[in-house]
Parts: sequence; structure tokens; C-alpha cells
Amino acid sequence: MENNQDIVKKTSQFIKRSMTLKIISVGILILLLLIPASMVKGLIRERQHRRDAVVQEISQKWGDSQTITGPFLTVPFKTFYKDDRGKVRFNLKYLHFLPESLNITGDMTPEVRYRSLFEAVLYNAKLTFSGNFKLPPADQLNVEAKNIQWDKAYLSLGITDMRGIRNKIVMTLNGVEYNANPGLKTTDLAGAGVSTLVKPLSAQEANDFSFDLNLNGSEQISLIPIGETNTVAMTSTWPSPSFNGAFLPVTRKVGKEGFSANWKVLHLNRNFPQFWQGSQYKVTPSAFGLELIMTADIYQKSTRLAKYAIMFLAFTFFAFFFSEIINKRRVHPIQYLLVGMAILIFYTLVLSLSEYIPFNLAYILSAASVTAIISGYAKAIVSNSKFALTIAGILSILYCYLFIVLQLEDYALILGSVGLLVILALVMYVTRKINWYEVETVGREGEK
Repeated sequence: MENNQDIVKKTSQFIKRSMTLKIISVGILILLLLIPASMVKGLIRERQHRRDAVVQEISQKWGDSQTITGPFLTVPFKTFYKDDRGKVRFNLKYLHFLPESLNITGDMTPEVRYRSLFEAVLYNAKLTFSGNFKLPPADQLNVEAKNIQWDKAYLSLGITDMRGIRNKIVMTLNGVEYNANPGLKTTDLAGAGVSTLVKPLSAQEANDFSFDLNLNGSEQISLIPIGETNTVAMTSTWPSPSFNGAFLPVTRKVGKEGFSANWKVLHLNRNFPQFWQGSQYKVTPSAFGLELIMTADIYQKSTRLAKYAIMFLAFTFFAFFFSEIINKRRVHPIQYLLVGMAILIFYTLVLSLSEYIPFNLAYILSAASVTAIISGYAKAIVSNSKFALTIAGILSILYCYLFIVLQLEDYALILGSVGLLVILALVMYVTRKINWYEVETVGREGEK
């Protein structure tokens, strides 16, 4: 009978030589390495938050993202009531009248500002507003005509960040010029902006208006279609706009030299009327506009890179695993772990380098460095140049494939799915003749 020492020795040898247990251990290592992989993603998020904080700091001094509401007319009216003593008193409420037509043309001049390693996209927008007001018949207002204070009507314009106003705003209404002052009579339509007291309007007049607005902002500009008919035409030299909000442009042209876009929105396309009392309706959900985006967002690209960490770990580890079968030379779990850490360092290396040099160059340098280190290590532990070249080829193919996926944002999902299918098919083809039941004693010859 075998003694306990022989049983323990044979059990130990079986564990060392069992391919099934090796596969399980490799899988466990991959799962364990997902912990530092998640830490890498956390590092990317931390750097991105730092970038966002710096951009916000720059924007606060220049002008935040702007939302423009107006122009619109605000007219106070009296409502009467009796107090506890029976004395008649009144409250002031407000009627809001929106333009019959609103035409906006503008040109945005972009500018990139830098702070330390980070950059922010700013703009100066020169906008021209024109249109007219058509007052409704008095019997549609549900307010007694004598209680409406037409002599205290205000022409208002909502601007979210007043720090962005660069020049004096002179509003022309019915041929009369008015200097706009800071503040709104009421915040029913907008939280901040400018306004001016105007002469009483008449339903018989055209009530034409026009004015220019020179406005600074950052990244995004939005407009609210408060006219019965709204037309907007915007141009800029920025090559990568993102049109967003409730309405997309009717026509647009985007190229390397800039973009032009035209919107047309009717009052039937939104969910508020042309006039109402108080804060009965909210207009902000109908806002539309554009954002000047940075196509070379290194943090967004780094986040996408990190999502492929498990794929790189799996394919590299299984390449080493197959070398054990082919070369009959065992690779220790510690060696697997070192290779896995080298793969994960690639992501931090790309992130750190891309903050100083172009992202594509940072990617190439990082991929070449990691490939060289892992290939050299493979040759050292397996003593097989052919295997080292195979590892180098696999990593080169994976990094080239991932680089292409990053460049083709619109086709990333389909390219990724097809690529993974092709790689899996190749692995199945290469291993199709391996009899896994006969490789349980890998390494035995090496021990002899």
C-alpha cells in the first residue's frame, strides 16, 4: 500500500500537470486582474472629472453654456380681492406675449483655451434677431382691458449666463430704440436676462423688432422657439458640431472648414401657446441648438480602451496556455500574473502619455512597449523564439484591431463583434486537432 507521502506527492504532481485545473486557474487569474482593471477605469474617471472641473473654471470666467429665450413681451395686469377687513386690494400678475415670427442668424467663432494639461472649447456668438409681435384680440385674454397696464410693458430676452454679454444690447421696436437693462420683470419664462420698458403697443401696428447680441459661451448654445414661426441660421468654423435638443436642423453642411445649419420650427411643434398668464407653461423642454465637441477626447477614448481589457487578458493568457501544450513547458501562475499586469499598464500608459502628446502617437508607443516587454518575457520563460514571435504577432494584431475600432466610432460595435467572431474561429481552427484528454501530463517530459 502507498503511504501518505506518496499519495500527497502524486496528488501534487497531478495538480501541476492537470490542464483542466490550469484552465481554471487561468480563468481565476483573469477574474482577479479585473480588480486592477476596474481601478484603471476609476483613474480615467478621476482624470476626466479633474478635466471637467478645469473646463468649468474657465467657462465661469468666460461664459457658461448659453440658452437664449426670446424676445418676449411681459405686461402686468391687476387682479382684485378683499382682505380680512373687507378692503379691496390688488395683486400684480403678468401676461406673456410671444412673437408671431422670430428670425435668428448668427456666426460662432470658436476658441480653445488651455489650463495646465486640459483644454476647453469656448465661443463668441454674434447673433441678429428680428421679427414681429401680433397682439391677440382683447376678448381672448380673459382679463378686463382696464386692468392691463400696457404702459408698463417690458420687452425681455432670457440669457442663462449674463457674464457672457460682450456689448450693449439696443433693442428696436416699432422704429424706437431701447437700451436693455439687466434683470427680468418676472422669471416665468427665463431665470435671468435683460429687459426694457417699451411704449404701449397696438394690435393694429406691425410691432416689428430687431437687435444684435454679442455673446460669449462655452461648448453649447441653445435657442427656444418662442415664435409662431421660427427660423434659425448658424455658421461656424468649428468642424465637429453635435446638433441636439428638441429639434434637428432642416438642412446642415459639415466639413473640415466648419459647418452651417438651418432650423425651422412652428408653434405647432411645441407644447405652449403664443400667450398666457404667469408660469402656466414651461418653454425650456423645446430648446434646441448645438454643441462644439472635441473629437479627440482622450478620456472618452481611454474609457473605450479599458472596456477591452478582459479580451486582451483572455487571448494573451490562452496564447501562453497553448504554448504549454505545444512546447511541453509549464508557465507558473506568477508569470501569468506578471504578463497580466503588463497588459493593464498599457491603459495607464496611454492615458498618461496622451495628456502630453497626440492620442494616436501615445497609443502606438504604449502598444509597442507592452508588446516588446511581453514578447521578450515569453522568450525568456519558454526559451522558444518562435513562440515569442507568435505572442508578438497576436498582440500586434489585437492592438491594431483595437486602434481601428477606436477610429470608426459609428461602426465600433459591428466591427468589434465581427472581429471577436473571427478571432474565436481562428482559435477553434488552430486547436481543432488537439486531444485534450491526452495533454493532462504536460510537462512530464521536461521533468524527466
